[in-house]
Amino acid sequence: MRLLVLFGAPAVGKMTVGREIAARSAFRLFHNHAVIEPLLEVFDYGTPPFDRLLSAWRAQVVEEAASVGTDLLLTFVWGLELQADADELAAYIRPYVEKNADVAFVELAADLNTRLQRNRTELRLAEKRSKRDVTWSDANVREMERFIMNTGPEATPGAPLPGALLLTQHRHLRLDNSRLTPHEAAARILAWLDGGTPASGSAVPAPPAR
Repeated sequence: MRLLVLFGAPAVGKMTVGREIAARSAFRLFHNHAVIEPLLEVFDYGTPPFDRLLSAWRAQVVEEAASVGTDLLLTFVWGLELQADADELAAYIRPYVEKNADVAFVELAADLNTRLQRNRTELRLAEKRSKRDVTWSDANVREMERFIMNTGPEATPGAPLPGALLLTQHRHLRLDNSRLTPHEAAARILAWLDGGTPASGSAVPAPPAR
């Protein structure tokens, strides 16, 4: 049984690459907006009932998937400097960790201009109703730049970030997908998961901690 957490900044391509991975493997995709969008039909973003249900539904889906042995691909927008985000994600993945599943993290990285272009792609707007106001959505992508959403020396000038500490506990791959198609990114990720090595210069795997 496997759990793959795909993370990175908004519009980097998590859902799109996740769909390609799911199409080529046994993984089932549970992307970030699969729960967000139906909740927004009833509750405003960030309100107490929205936050409670978002956390509870995500946790329940992951727990049920682990209970029946599902290979799950979970996408997540993650501020690596935020202890609360690290704690939340650690709680989500716990059912797989406790079953000694193969838990791996892949971070996607792309520059802001690339992500602003991807913010307007047909699939993103079709799947994520809340992103269809592209003026607002572009501003949101820019505003989220204040958080640290990728690893690297420039992201950790001082003490290790809470998110970086969580990553040391599992297999971890950083993949710059700025110039990769979703198909190419998925192929490299699956090759890495199966024990291969992605092309030099495109990905930097962290050494396994287990």
